Amino acid sequence: MPRLTDARKELRRAQIAEAAVRCFGRNGLDRTSIADIIAESGLSAGSIYAHYRNKADLVQAAARDVLAERADVLGALAASDTPPDPDELLTRLIAAIDPAEARVGVQTWGEATTNPAVRDIVFDMTDRMRAMVRDCVSAWLVKVEHHGPDEARESAAPIAHRVMALYQAELLYHALRSPTEETS
Repeated sequence: MPRLTDARKELRRAQIAEAAVRCFGRNGLDRTSIADIIAESGLSAGSIYAHYRNKADLVQAAARDVLAERADVLGALAASDTPPDPDELLTRLIAAIDPAEARVGVQTWGEATTNPAVRDIVFDMTDRMRAMVRDCVSAWLVKVEHHGPDEARESAAPIAHRVMALYQAELLYHALRSPTEETS
């Protein structure tokens, strides 16, 4: 049997993690089994276990993936020639919320209260996301409002904190909506 290249291994890991996110979003972390993820991914148990030791590894991978997607959105906004103001930034972040991923995110926060490995991931990704929001607000203050870089960075920190708090509240709201409410 041919060996998988590193790129192919990463694609397979992503395929499995995406299947896990769908299952977690639909069934919840506790009610999702490895068998569910196997069925959702269309892969064999051996393939799943070749990439992840257990369900806890998949929960961690799902948490990283969901939070990393938000980080990608923020990075692109901060790098734009005209970064959005804080209100527009929050509007764009909210518009990008996927309800299933929001459910996984909120469940992950709950898991973080009892699982130190997940807690570390949530803290790390939240801190990174807050830093990217701060960078985006700083970029807006410099490029649009014409503040100096040091002043912008200092002013951006409390704004970023508020934007993150409002964004997290919206994630919770989207996570609590039922699938029928999502389509109406």
